[in-house]
Amino acid sequence: MAIQQKLQARLSQKLILTPSLQQAIKLLPMSTLELAELLNQEMVENPLLEEIPTDDPVAQEQEQAQAAEVPEPEKKPDEKTDPWDDQDYEYFFGEYLDDGYRSRQPQEVKELPPIENTLSSKGSLADHLMWQLSLQAADDLTREVGAAIIGNIDDDGYLVASVNEIAGLGPWEVADVERALEHVHTFDPVGVGARDLQECLLLQLRPLGLEGSPVETLIRDHLRLLQNHRIPDLAKALGCDIEEIKQHIEVIKGLDPKPGSRYSPADSQYVIPDVYIVKTDDGYRAMLNEDGLPQLRISPVYRRLLDKGGENSEETRAYVKDKFRAALWLLKSVDQRQKTILKVGNSIINFQRAFLDHGIEHLRPLVLRDVANDIGMHESTVSRVVNNKYVHTPQGVYELKFFFHSGISSAYGESVSSVTIKQRIRKIIEAEDPKRPLSDSKIMNVLQQEGLELARRTIAKYREELKIPTSNQRKVLY
Repeated sequence: MAIQQKLQARLSQKLILTPSLQQAIKLLPMSTLELAELLNQEMVENPLLEEIPTDDPVAQEQEQAQAAEVPEPEKKPDEKTDPWDDQDYEYFFGEYLDDGYRSRQPQEVKELPPIENTLSSKGSLADHLMWQLSLQAADDLTREVGAAIIGNIDDDGYLVASVNEIAGLGPWEVADVERALEHVHTFDPVGVGARDLQECLLLQLRPLGLEGSPVETLIRDHLRLLQNHRIPDLAKALGCDIEEIKQHIEVIKGLDPKPGSRYSPADSQYVIPDVYIVKTDDGYRAMLNEDGLPQLRISPVYRRLLDKGGENSEETRAYVKDKFRAALWLLKSVDQRQKTILKVGNSIINFQRAFLDHGIEHLRPLVLRDVANDIGMHESTVSRVVNNKYVHTPQGVYELKFFFHSGISSAYGESVSSVTIKQRIRKIIEAEDPKRPLSDSKIMNVLQQEGLELARRTIAKYREELKIPTSNQRKVLY
């Protein structure tokens, strides 16, 4: 078969992502903190970008005046035309060249927290245990094995590795590990190093002098009955009346199921809203949180390097042109991102006005398509905007994704958000009689009387998502 070369003309449609479009898409899902980090990095890499001092308005006016006084280069008749000079960049990007990209709202200067509120480091549970091991270890072997055991204790204080696994970490016998583990069991907090909940509770009975008591029997042999609140069965198994069982249960309630948690507190995660929804005389308005974002502009000093009348080489001008284009498209992409977020914020205001006025019970169902049609953009664009962003509302701080939920039709012809239904289930359970908690079927009947047709398995699903136990586990017999 002979190989031939042929020329064919084909007509096809393709979506080409230009570098500027790729950059704009990349900026959309970023949070405010991520965007600030990106802009700071761009200022380091691109010398044409500089930050406008926000605390000196006089300096801003002087810089704007100096930039406006830059004379335009005169063209000679026989001079060749540069394609760069044919583009009217002043017209398209005028608001970025001198004034820069600046905040539409006045910036508020916030005071830093006092130095007394700043901690250099926090002690962990492992540090606390190692400190005790260094003081109480009788020999080097116990110290080595004890260090291996402490390294396998989680933040709740439980040993997550078996004795055989720890013995395999070094040239140790299982008996050595068992002996070192018994030594760790004497450390503070009481109950640390336990392998399960039952052992943890039994360890905490030792300093109370309750070894061999009915409380120990209850924990060692009948913990499952206790977890299921089967008080009469417990009384029958222990051969005592219900009042005595209640006293034993009170002792167990005083024990700590997670002894290590007090030394491993969860770090507070502070959320910085990207959008503020504020109430005005005319209703509600969305405002961007640009606190911390560097306000950038094109440096007028480097812009003068583009002047052909100067003494700069063509290589210098080509470098400045490349950085000039990159800076312009970055500023334009940031501006487009901010405008898109504002559009989505205002669209959410239009759809969720009842929630802003009255609370979560009035949250209406909403999907990305509704907002996309409202602002005239694609659903993928709205999805990128709401990703990893938070909004501050009169009802609290929420993720932007919080406002997008499916709806369930009610008997009155209106759709009710699944979030609203979960909130209603929570309130029904909070108002129930603890001695006679409502089952999922009874909760379903209550909602049906309110016009919400839901299946029992849907109620169970929502209850599990709310981390609410079953009716048997919620039951209180005394």
